[in-house]
Amino acid sequence: MIKGETKFWHEIKAFNIKNNCELSFTRVENSAAHGTPDLLVYNTSGHFFTIELKLNLVKKIRFSPHQIGFHIKHPHNSFIMAKGLCQTDIKLYEGRFIQDLIKGKADPCATGMESSFKFLQNV
Repeated sequence: MIKGETKFWHEIKAFNIKNNCELSFTRVENSAAHGTPDLLVYNTSGHFFTIELKLNLVKKIRFSPHQIGFHIKHPHNSFIMAKGLCQTDIKLYEGRFIQDLIKGKADPCATGMESSFKFLQNV
C-alpha cells in the first residue's frame, strides 16, 4: 500500500509531466540526516531549493524537531508543501515561517498546485 506522502509525491510528479513544467525534482530518501526535506528541486533560473511534503489531516501540521531545525537553519529557498484532505487543498509555505506555521498563523505564498508551481518557477 502506498503511503500518503508517497502518493502526494506521485501527484506532484504527474502534474509536472502533464503540464510540461520545467522544474526538475529529485526525491530525497535520507535516513542518515534527519530533518532533510523530501524534495530537492532545480528550476530554469538555475536555482536549487528544497520542499518538505506534509499531509495535514488535522488543523495543525506536525513537524519533527529535526524538520523544524532544518528550516530554521536554512530559512531561504526552503519550502513546505502541505496537502489537506481535498485534492485542491494544497498550500505552499516558505520554510522561514515554520514557527508561524506550527502555531497555525502562517500565510501560504501560493495556494493550489498550479499556483505553487508558478511560484517555484520564479524562485
